[in-house]
Amino acid sequence: MKTKLILASVLIIVSFGLRPLKSNAALNFVFADTVNTKGGKLTTNGVWIAKNVKEINGLKMGPFINLPDGSLLTVDSIYSFISKDNGKTWKSYPIFNEPDKFAIRIERALVYTKSGTIILAFANDKEKANWNWQKDIRDSPGAILPTYAVRSLDGGKTWTNLQKLHDDWTGAIRDMIETKDGKVVFTSMMMRHNPGRHAVVTYTSSDDGKNWKRSNIIDLGGVGNHGGVTESTLEQLRDGRLWMLLRTNWGKFWETYSSDNGINWGAYKATDFDASSAPGMLKRLKSGRLVLIWNRYYPQGKTDYPLRGGDNQWSEVPVSNHREELTIKFSEDDGKTWTKPTVFAKTTKKGTQISYPYLLERNPGELWVTTMFGDLRVKLYEKDFINKN
Repeated sequence: MKTKLILASVLIIVSFGLRPLKSNAALNFVFADTVNTKGGKLTTNGVWIAKNVKEINGLKMGPFINLPDGSLLTVDSIYSFISKDNGKTWKSYPIFNEPDKFAIRIERALVYTKSGTIILAFANDKEKANWNWQKDIRDSPGAILPTYAVRSLDGGKTWTNLQKLHDDWTGAIRDMIETKDGKVVFTSMMMRHNPGRHAVVTYTSSDDGKNWKRSNIIDLGGVGNHGGVTESTLEQLRDGRLWMLLRTNWGKFWETYSSDNGINWGAYKATDFDASSAPGMLKRLKSGRLVLIWNRYYPQGKTDYPLRGGDNQWSEVPVSNHREELTIKFSEDDGKTWTKPTVFAKTTKKGTQISYPYLLERNPGELWVTTMFGDLRVKLYEKDFINKN
């Protein structure tokens, strides 16, 4: 494989595979010796947040989309939920005609298109099968966790066009966008075998989710149940190209570009963004800026962190799983330059993490950040972070 040869030439051959995460403790996070909470405050569950960040009590996890009437929409395992009071109360609507056959995995993506269609992409936990990582062959042969898409034409109250897009093990679905010309693109994953590792794919629809076309498989090699490239986030640049950031075990996000709305991806290389083995979230704001939220490779002010992997089981290279801080930065010029990275939330309890962020621009410049791990539910304002850099 050409990509493997390219990676070998830069002395990086990855391996990354995702097993279902059961708890914070399962990942053996190491808590920083000291947590500087000067000038901030604690949330109700003990996470430090900066002074210009506000907790939103009782909010669901997300992801969220804004509906035209000002309502919020999100989903859980079998329902969509609509709130008319900023997430304080919710009304539920069933998504599936056969709910006993479906369970939407906790990593999922939503978009509301210009034509008024809501599209949900998810992996179906009810069909999860054959995960049995075998150390001797460094693989889980036949692992299944399918990717699906479904859509709603009435604001999330009823759902139609449920489609299975592949059966291969989908480690996570993290992001979905609509392009300037109305194409919908979402990120997914496909496990590869012999040896076991993960790869990224995207799906593109030109008709609001009625039909989908899969991209080339982004397989950059590796070995391990957390090996490979995973859990990507994407946005469209002003020149029309799509830009995708990939979670890796290489100490940085890697990037790739598409000039045909996500059908073909190439020019894979490392970014300058140091990143732990955890996903980020990249979004275009109403201001035109890009914003990135992620877990950096080291805690703020540190130059080391206990590494995991390097055993050809979890991964073939040791990597930081630092997830105790969330950092934010902004770009005015489509990612060429960025504001100074700012930590806006950090854990204060051993064995906990704040990671897997979702981001909603609730109102222009008002950003809601929620996390899958750590139950962070906060809002912050773009102007506060732009003006301080």
